[in-house]
Amino acid sequence: MKAAQGTVVSMHYTLTDDSGAVLDSSRGGEPLNYLHGHSNIIPGLEKALEGAAAGFKSKVTVAPAEAYGEKNPEAVFEAPREHFPPDMKLEVGARVSADGPNGPITFTIVTLTETGAVLDANHPLAGKTLHFDVEITEVRTATKEEIEHGHVHGEGGHHH
Repeated sequence: MKAAQGTVVSMHYTLTDDSGAVLDSSRGGEPLNYLHGHSNIIPGLEKALEGAAAGFKSKVTVAPAEAYGEKNPEAVFEAPREHFPPDMKLEVGARVSADGPNGPITFTIVTLTETGAVLDANHPLAGKTLHFDVEITEVRTATKEEIEHGHVHGEGGHHH
């Protein structure tokens, strides 16, 4: 069976940046399972895996436009200290969340200022070219329920 719309793909991957630094990996753990054709993984990687079968190994480079997009400079702004809980210790690199109109939004603290902090709402991997070393371990037909829900369910069905 090959990766196509409505299949569940299991794969091991190692994600690196342009310098070769490992950003994430499934190796040494369980493979990543995703529902192919349902935007469960970044578009560039999903396109590269289209038609691949178990045993497929490849190195895939994904440009920002097919990954997490380019950095949006308008998503970087200063927030005053009073917008944070009074007991929260602000640290550069820390991730903070707030309620947005469509649910929670996560920000990274970029810099501390005298009156608050500069926040970045861009995805941490926005603007980066991503390099994947992938190995597909299994491809199976998705269940009716997985297709209806738009994602893979673990052992024993869904838990949401």
